[in-house]
Amino acid sequence: MLPPDELMTESFLPSMRQLAAQRLRKEGLSQNRVASLLGITQASVSLYLESGPKKAYSTLESFSVSHKQADDYASSLTGAVKRSSSEGVGMLYSIWTDLLGRGNACGPHRVLYPSLADCDMCIKEFGGGGGTRAEAIREVAQAVKILEGSVNFVQVMPEVSVNIACVAGGAESPADVVAIPGRIVKVKGRAKAMLPPEAGASAHMARVLLLVKGSRSDIRACVNLRFDRRMGEAVKKLGLRTMRLKNYPDTGDDPTIGALERSLKSSPGRFDALVDEGGSGIEPNLYLFSDSAGGAAEEALEVADAYSAV
Repeated sequence: MLPPDELMTESFLPSMRQLAAQRLRKEGLSQNRVASLLGITQASVSLYLESGPKKAYSTLESFSVSHKQADDYASSLTGAVKRSSSEGVGMLYSIWTDLLGRGNACGPHRVLYPSLADCDMCIKEFGGGGGTRAEAIREVAQAVKILEGSVNFVQVMPEVSVNIACVAGGAESPADVVAIPGRIVKVKGRAKAMLPPEAGASAHMARVLLLVKGSRSDIRACVNLRFDRRMGEAVKKLGLRTMRLKNYPDTGDDPTIGALERSLKSSPGRFDALVDEGGSGIEPNLYLFSDSAGGAAEEALEVADAYSAV
């Protein structure tokens, strides 16, 4: 049996203790008092304070926990331990089981145990039911099989590779959007996913999807393909309505996102696909949108067939 308990004790718990120790110390508590509240030695507190928060933040990022979320968790935890030890334990496990239910521990757990590639027990056990990450993960996994089974699909894969993203429930942040870590790449003339789907795996695809979903509530998934003259003809042949991004300045960490934000504000009309014409260091891409991951995959194959016929 390979439960995620060791992830809790060896990675998550030390990281939370470190952030909590630093917060409590900033509040003016002595190292001995901090040690007593957290149930560790004064020497451990001293080490936590000396090393700084960088390692803790980095470890928590592997669980798709942002710096802000980590600070919020630490704030909740320090408040709880100051009230009582039992409240501290309750708060810690509340945070941990929430992460398990959201699928945030799946990635680190699969790194430890690759045999758990198809496991979703924590999501089933601690998740919130329909519309959760478990559903989105299953959708993306099935969509990947559709793409991997196609002979033609590899023709429309861009050099930056492919990803397919799906919104989990009422996702509001990229950490709640399921995608493929490492993307879908070309292997021996076929598409092949590098790893099983998980939440928070692609910040770029998640941001594109969430922005479009803000204008189209029926949209839940997207997939990216190559874009060139031939693709333009295939899209036109299929009668797909497109929104084009072009001539945008290379500003910010993801200029495509900035261009999309501006385009949605200036021309929020209905469209089936997004054409990113690219720019300096940015490969042109076509983004297809659908109400499900499977729908996005099927649409991608339809486009691939049309591309082959051009």
